[in-house]
Amino acid sequence: MSSSLPFRLIRTAVFAGVCLGLGVVAHVFGGGSVTGSALVAGFAAAFCLALPVAGRERGAYVIMPLLGTAQAVLHVLFSLAHAGSAAEAVAHVAHASSSGLVPGLGMLVAHGWATALTALWLARGEAALWGLLRRLVTRLLAVLLPVLDTPFSAPRTVEPPVLRSAVLRHVVSLRGPPRVVGTH
Repeated sequence: MSSSLPFRLIRTAVFAGVCLGLGVVAHVFGGGSVTGSALVAGFAAAFCLALPVAGRERGAYVIMPLLGTAQAVLHVLFSLAHAGSAAEAVAHVAHASSSGLVPGLGMLVAHGWATALTALWLARGEAALWGLLRRLVTRLLAVLLPVLDTPFSAPRTVEPPVLRSAVLRHVVSLRGPPRVVGTH
């Protein structure tokens, strides 16, 4: 089932909001700060990452790498925005490259757990949302189709059910007195 553009945009905005919220909380919890312009840029980046795949129901195998990519983009964006000026951004990148550009094991584990749990949460929410929409459409059609009879629609003929005999053809009935076959 594919979605319409407004529904697709709403789903994309929810995904971008979850990514942004997770990234901001993790960045602030790690001791950083986030500027307003970084928030707007982060939301736009997460929105642009999610929009191409928001057309239909997606599982954890699509959501998890997308969420991991969005977290990495937001981490770099917040780190560069935290530096302030262009000279500080260059110094930050130089410091990151001199320190090996490999985050510590604790940070990798935290990012991995956050990504996995949030992806599973989003995948379950996605499945619940699509299941709810399918049931809603089915029920609405069941309610509205009888009402939508127009003078130009084909007449509906309700055929009576086929009546079947209650007595089966191949039943051997041995109940009752014996039959008299003949007299001597």
